[in-house]
Amino acid sequence: MVTISPALLDRLSTPLKIGSLELKSRVFQSPLSGVTDLVFRRIVRRYAPTSMLYTEMVNATGLHYVKELPRIMEIEASERPISIQLFDCRPDFLAEAAQRAVAEGADTVDINMGCPVNKITKNGGGSSLLREPEIAAAIVRAVVQAVSVPVTVKTRIGWSDSEINILSFAQLMEDAGAQMITVHGRTRAQGYNGPAKWDWIRQVKEVVSIPVIGNGDMFSVQAAVDCLEQTGADGVMCSRGTLGYPFLVGQVDHFLKTGEELPAPTSIDLLECAREHLQALFEYKGIYGVRQARKHLTWYAKGFPGAAELRGKLAVIENVAEGCEIIDRHITYLQEITDNSHQPLVQIGA
Repeated sequence: MVTISPALLDRLSTPLKIGSLELKSRVFQSPLSGVTDLVFRRIVRRYAPTSMLYTEMVNATGLHYVKELPRIMEIEASERPISIQLFDCRPDFLAEAAQRAVAEGADTVDINMGCPVNKITKNGGGSSLLREPEIAAAIVRAVVQAVSVPVTVKTRIGWSDSEINILSFAQLMEDAGAQMITVHGRTRAQGYNGPAKWDWIRQVKEVVSIPVIGNGDMFSVQAAVDCLEQTGADGVMCSRGTLGYPFLVGQVDHFLKTGEELPAPTSIDLLECAREHLQALFEYKGIYGVRQARKHLTWYAKGFPGAAELRGKLAVIENVAEGCEIIDRHITYLQEITDNSHQPLVQIGA
């Protein structure tokens, strides 16, 4: 059973203001490369009607040299509030990209200063900007001057344990005009290993006046509550906890607004969502969508009888019909063992 203090419920009861933008939810769906496309966001939106969504991160340099916008920038009016996340190290290119993002309907422009992946950092983007704070500040100033919507930053606590500079970095981002900062409580060197150091999020909250969003290890409603209690953050951003579990943002949001837990989806609910995800990816992206769906399907297949074997089958599907047949067969299997054992269906938590 998840617990929350009355004081925290009261603190979170008012709308969150990011500059001129007022949000009805303090729970965010993180931008995730190769994951948070239009199809995934549609599913998250169903369960989280008012939470901020994010596109996959967009390369500002790549955008500069093309006339047509990449598909990852495609958004729908029903997705709002939504942010388009950009990455690069060139202030002028990022300013230009931000204008195109706003023209597409972005409610905020988010600058990625936290991605730890080598192919991003070696070109000066992502978390490498933690080592170049003046360039990071110049980027924020340029983007703020270029657009009328709030500009936000997502970053980490530092490059490594010996280079944790998030406090001065966050203050510099605020001074440059950023109107919200999301802090992933790990260093670049950590990647996604080891526990997130939420105490640094608390310290950031103490030194800036803009909203601070906590990120890192949000795998359950309880984890989100614990982060908010321990850090005083203004909201939380769910990332890897939503892989194969697009219900999480909505579950956290509902609890923070009501103090009540939503029923967890059953194993069959999860597989039905997986099947829908597969079909929608094919409709949106064709055969490439099927290939992309393989990883999603393996994420959905966990925590219930036969899940390991099911993952192996779903990882190599060649078409939609094959994937749906495998999923439907396993749903039937789960229904049969439930009927025979007279036990309720397995409920899956995040």
